[in-house]
Amino acid sequence: MRARFGRIDIWTGVLALAWAVIILLLIWPLSTILFASFRDNDTGAFSLGNYVDVFMLRSYRRAIGNTLLVGFGGMAGSLMLGVSLAFLVTRYRVRGRALIQTLAVVALVSPPFIGAYAWIVLFGANGVARNALASFGVSLPSIYGATGVILVFSFKFFPHVFLIVSGALAAVNRSVEEAAESLGVSPMRRLLTITLPLITPSISAAALLTFVLSIADFGTPRLIGRDLSVLATEAFVQFGSEMGGNPGMASTLSLVLIAISMTLVALQRRATRRNVYAGNLLRRPEPKPAIGWRGVAMHIAAYAIVLVGATPAITAVIFSFRRTSGPVFQPGFSLQSYERVIATVSTPIWNTLVYSAASVITIVVIGTLIGYLVARRPQPATAALDGVLMIPYVVPGVVMGIAFIAQFNAPPVAITGTGLIIILAIFIRRLPYSVRSVAAALKQLSANLEDAAISLGLSPGRAFLKVTAPLIAPGIMAGALMSLVTAMNELSSSLVLYVGGTATMPVRIYLAVLDGEYGLASALASILLLLTMMAVGAAFALSGRRREVLL
Repeated sequence: MRARFGRIDIWTGVLALAWAVIILLLIWPLSTILFASFRDNDTGAFSLGNYVDVFMLRSYRRAIGNTLLVGFGGMAGSLMLGVSLAFLVTRYRVRGRALIQTLAVVALVSPPFIGAYAWIVLFGANGVARNALASFGVSLPSIYGATGVILVFSFKFFPHVFLIVSGALAAVNRSVEEAAESLGVSPMRRLLTITLPLITPSISAAALLTFVLSIADFGTPRLIGRDLSVLATEAFVQFGSEMGGNPGMASTLSLVLIAISMTLVALQRRATRRNVYAGNLLRRPEPKPAIGWRGVAMHIAAYAIVLVGATPAITAVIFSFRRTSGPVFQPGFSLQSYERVIATVSTPIWNTLVYSAASVITIVVIGTLIGYLVARRPQPATAALDGVLMIPYVVPGVVMGIAFIAQFNAPPVAITGTGLIIILAIFIRRLPYSVRSVAAALKQLSANLEDAAISLGLSPGRAFLKVTAPLIAPGIMAGALMSLVTAMNELSSSLVLYVGGTATMPVRIYLAVLDGEYGLASALASILLLLTMMAVGAAFALSGRRREVLL
């Protein structure tokens, strides 16, 4: 492939097209909020006033502090649960391992705000579990506030840690640990001095992912945080109060949020560069029997973690069949909530399917081409493109929504209030999933076959379509279906961009919870969960049950 470096062919045009898309839908909108953050809201002149206010006013400093609190709290809780579960499942023969993994996937694919809603139904001020325990004289602390938000984040995001760390633990060379054991090193000391350092890169990657997900989440702090102000919710409030004007403060808060994420990314990359360990995968660890009282404790711990994590999804399904009278649940079961969904809110279901399908089709086409460039055309322009594609990972949905509104609210591109703006926002946010999946599949495939096809007379474009694309089809489909899963559950950017006729299912569920229509919210959440599980099942089937499709 190096022989073709510098030649102008179809891939040169693809590279130019990829940069055009990235500039139009990522750099241009984000540059708008960057410039807006340095403008005075009244005069439009250059000003650092917004930044001075962010770091001088107590309310904004509190929002920054709360953001760091829930970010690090959610990260710590997720690491504690995910690493513990990964160690139990990979190092010991825990019964029902497939069931544990399935319940972890259920917790992973359920939308974050459904978790917050389910915990409110169970342990809110008038929650079912709270009232049941109160009848026995048991009083529970309030679920609302920072503690509740961190609890929801911990049980929502631990599956990410579990999947990443369990893969790393399974790849540790057994010889290293056996050598330490033969030297008389105790099990705890082997864990701390041998095993954990070997999997530090995976743990740090999982920590970064859960931190970014925690500070970017919008629905959970709004639903269960009550008076807890974080940067994501504060930016949304500031944006809403400045509709039609200069969203200077919303932009400034958004950039502070991005700066926090990028700082953690830089720290994580620096830490992993200084601690690189490689194994040969020739002698994988053998799980040990989980017997005696320790075995019982291990089983209880493993099942407790995944059952609590899956509780929100299970609760939503059960309560979707509860009889209701207005917003109040009544004894007995019925299909009332589903009848209301069909009669009154079928449009959001249709919008969700159409917007998700349209964005994912575009993601597959553009993402596959960019993934090929990243994997097969190493040069400064593609390396820079690969780096820029990290931005959608760390930019919260609220920030992206605000950037789109600010840039596409007037000619030459006036699409605010249409379904197209939601499709484009979903596309640019989920494009990296397809790019990473395709690039990973291509890196496992030798370029010799494609080179042979070109040497036999096929053009580079036809060689890709006839030879390479069929061989990486599972990677393409895995990235597409993961994009579809996250697109269907997109709330943050859609909540900023929607108007009455373009509301999606996550937006409608969020509004139903705010209005106290828990039966309707449960029915919509169950339908969304069913659609998501179907997409995940298809992703597993097409990828040969590789867990990487969910990362």
